Amino acid sequence: MQIKAVRLYEGGSFTEEFVFGGENKSDGNKDVTYPGSLQNYVIDTGDEVILVDTGLAPDTPFKGYTKILDYVPALEALGYKPEQVSKILVTHKHPDHTGVLASFPDAKIYIGPEDADALKLEGPNIIRAAYSDGAYHNFPESQKIADGVYFIKARGHTKGNSIVIAEDGGLYYMMHGDVTYVDAALKANKLSIVFEDLAAARETLDRVREFVRKNPTVYLSTHTPEGVANLEGKTVMKLD
Repeated sequence: MQIKAVRLYEGGSFTEEFVFGGENKSDGNKDVTYPGSLQNYVIDTGDEVILVDTGLAPDTPFKGYTKILDYVPALEALGYKPEQVSKILVTHKHPDHTGVLASFPDAKIYIGPEDADALKLEGPNIIRAAYSDGAYHNFPESQKIADGVYFIKARGHTKGNSIVIAEDGGLYYMMHGDVTYVDAALKANKLSIVFEDLAAARETLDRVREFVRKNPTVYLSTHTPEGVANLEGKTVMKLD
């Protein structure tokens, strides 16, 4: 198995107030900033090519960031053509995660049912995740996508939010969309200000932190360059 970052934008930033202030706005300092980026991930199992999210639509303004490549050219730069993609795992409905789904008409698209409904996704290739394969470690509901690849119910950021975990070489690669925006928020146990269900977001973050403590996890974020660095270094997240 190979996991690669599809790098799209760099050079942005977040305030600590934004990334820490979901439960208590006074938790974050608006004068403290963290670097921002945008990348998604591709899982090459050897038998199939699976995408985790599909970035922004081409030419979408992304204020404060420098574009590296649009999604399809970035994927092709990694050596993959759109027609090779068999499955897409959508962590959630936001446009920086779903921007070019239409570029992969032959791929099966797995997405939480609430977010599928919100996007009005229809067609034989749309799979509203049933999470029918039972618990995955401390997460109560999951769906096996391929050997070593799991789509996991993780509500909160959106009502249909999911995370993806890929097992390889004794490590657990967690591609989580926007459970946190920066690694510092995971370590500090802070929610961002972006959520649809605060109680569910808190439960998800608690479960993510419990999983990370118990399993050697490479934490792969979408919106911080730490996600790319963690992948390149196979860096195991440490919370304590």
